[in-house]
Amino acid sequence: MAETNYIEPIRDARKQLSVGKTILLGLQHTFTMFGSTVLVPLLTGTSVSVALTMAGICTLLFHFITKFKMPVFLGSSFAFIGPTLAAAAAAGGGPEGLAYACGGIVAAGIIYAIVAFLIYQYGVEKVVSFFPPIITGPIIMVIGLTLAPTATSMAAENWFLAIVAFLVVVAVNIYARGFLQIVPVLCGLVVGYIVAVITGNVDFTPIAEAAWFGLPDFQLAKFDIKIIAMVAPVAVATIVEHIGDVIAIGATVEDDFLEEPGLHRTMLGDGIGTALSAMVGGPANTTYSENTGVLALTRVWDPLVMRIAAIFAIILGGVPKIAALVSTIPGSVIGGMSIVLFGMIAAVGVRTLVENQVDFKQPRNLLIAATILVLGLGGEVVPGGMALAAVIGIIMNKILPGADS
Repeated sequence: MAETNYIEPIRDARKQLSVGKTILLGLQHTFTMFGSTVLVPLLTGTSVSVALTMAGICTLLFHFITKFKMPVFLGSSFAFIGPTLAAAAAAGGGPEGLAYACGGIVAAGIIYAIVAFLIYQYGVEKVVSFFPPIITGPIIMVIGLTLAPTATSMAAENWFLAIVAFLVVVAVNIYARGFLQIVPVLCGLVVGYIVAVITGNVDFTPIAEAAWFGLPDFQLAKFDIKIIAMVAPVAVATIVEHIGDVIAIGATVEDDFLEEPGLHRTMLGDGIGTALSAMVGGPANTTYSENTGVLALTRVWDPLVMRIAAIFAIILGGVPKIAALVSTIPGSVIGGMSIVLFGMIAAVGVRTLVENQVDFKQPRNLLIAATILVLGLGGEVVPGGMALAAVIGIIMNKILPGADS
């Protein structure tokens, strides 16, 4: 029988790792979140420095609200890109239009807080009852698989570099021993970047042009009821996604965050973070699946490493030279690593179904899982995406004959 390479989970880095190793793990999460976090402001026209700074600040705030118990990084949300662009155009475009669009995002964050209060008032049990394993398993799979096109499209920019990064991540995770085994993403990043430099695939111009220090260009949000009506309803979909993310993270680290620190706290943390970020011109926030993938791969589950990543994000927001250095990492290198990270999330969904012994001999379970997967992976063709898939799956689970699984 082949020897297994099981990694014992690390829940308390301060007791199990040195300070230097813990900092490196935090840096690994920073690199993981960077590409997606800056992509949202680049697509919407908001400030990259504000997005990075507020991602760090809001992550720290989220950890405070959730009693420092949940290993989460809050990065820029892709769900609000379309509404932000539409609202900004409707408000006249330019910085002024973006300010009003941010006002709509602030309102969405307030909706999160209202829902958090309702959950606290009426109990999480009623919410959890709608998410048995036959629902949560496919939803977690959808979270990972919906990100698959992002990984492959980035990898396609240069498949050679993507394959190098991919192979390094896999090799380190399988064959390395000791501390090296829990930093496969960092290893893939470093080796991939070195190969990219050697092959002439790195442009150092942004580093030379960037300043060493600079304050983020904050801009206060503005409010208009019509613009709010265009943006705030997105919260209905992202609230369902939030619940799915909390369940996915809990399944990854083998803990129940719906109960402790409680869904009301995670929802409130996400909502306040989103509102605060948008109030100063930043994007909406969301729990980052990329970082959840790192948790699954490395089995380092101490929330402290996420707070270290948050501090690095704040530094990047105030030191344009460092941010420019990170930005020179080819997207194909990130894409190669993301193939593993996003696939790990989907695999956690499969594990959820297996461990809970969901019986797929029952037609109802096949129908529910199939519906969630197809609607959730429908992309732009299916309005609502994962949120719609979850809602339809929940309804089917309640009305179809047979017991919850």
